[in-house]
Amino acid sequence: MSDAPPIWFRPERGSRGPQPGHSRDEIVAAAVALADADGLAAVSMRAVAGALGTGAGSLYRYLSSRDDLLDLMTDRVIGELRPFPAIGPDPMTALLGLAGRQLDLYRQHPWLIDLLTRPSGLGPEGLAWFDHCLHVLEPVRCGSAAKFEALAMMTGVVTLFVRQERAAPPPAFTGFDLTAYPHLIAAFGDPGAPREDLFERTLRGLLGALLS
Repeated sequence: MSDAPPIWFRPERGSRGPQPGHSRDEIVAAAVALADADGLAAVSMRAVAGALGTGAGSLYRYLSSRDDLLDLMTDRVIGELRPFPAIGPDPMTALLGLAGRQLDLYRQHPWLIDLLTRPSGLGPEGLAWFDHCLHVLEPVRCGSAAKFEALAMMTGVVTLFVRQERAAPPPAFTGFDLTAYPHLIAAFGDPGAPREDLFERTLRGLLGALLS
């Protein structure tokens, strides 16, 4: 295991070698564009270097490994949650608004879901996001553990909805005469509430129970 400090605390580039032609920010932007277009598997040091018109070796003047790159990508897109909205009088409404922002972010960068559990991935923007969420919950009279649990649950629900949207549709009941199953027909024929309403109702029920 490397003894190097996390990428957040290292200088932007190494002191050795010629002056590089790209900034760390440009490298991360290229990696995010690759992930958005073709998924996380498309992001390699070689592919990112190719997108920048340089050799993979030059990237190691800025980064020690692909893990560093993934950490920077995570923090960069979490930064898109800024500017944080003003905090209103109702913490639950404010938190639901933040969850909606999170949902939009994960839809735009679906690969982000696969990086959230990495222990090294929480950088300055991630910390700022959680700090703001805790600020929203400041008036709620419950312990810090319950608040952290609520925020974890919020992220879990957001992740679940995005994963379901990305999943393949269920197979059709080919060959079955569904007239023998009237309750199934009724259920499939009822579009139900809009998905946005389901998202809000799910979160409101879970968060209300945790923060009460």
